[in-house]
Amino acid sequence: MTAPHTGGCRCGAVRFEASAEPHHISYCHCGDCRRASGAPVSAFVGFMASQVAFTGKALKMYENGPVTRSFCGICGSPIAYVDERLENHIYFMLGAMDMPAYFRPTHHAHVREQLPFLHMPDDLPRHLKTSVPRPDWQRQNGTQ
Repeated sequence: MTAPHTGGCRCGAVRFEASAEPHHISYCHCGDCRRASGAPVSAFVGFMASQVAFTGKALKMYENGPVTRSFCGICGSPIAYVDERLENHIYFMLGAMDMPAYFRPTHHAHVREQLPFLHMPDDLPRHLKTSVPRPDWQRQNGTQ
């Protein structure tokens, strides 16, 4: 892999470019990612947000607690998510990358939510919860 890494939505109204190598590539089995992607498992490529540039005017956002997911407002393609507990990080859907085969996941997250019929016979590390440590959002925002 050599930066820059590019991607975008299905219709081309949203494009992005990362000027550095990713810091995180993983599968996620959580229910929220399933609902956001419409797939039984999601895969993400994480970059530092300061190293990413967007073009186009169709990017829309949906906030759910500390997580904001982006998608194309025209074709509906899921693009990325940011988590306010992870300052300056952005995680793109692997399928939104122009060259998804370049990004091989290195582990699985939220495997306790993995669908029972989904079998992924690899030797990657499996995390019961997140694969990225996050501060406790509820305590941080006084909503506990």
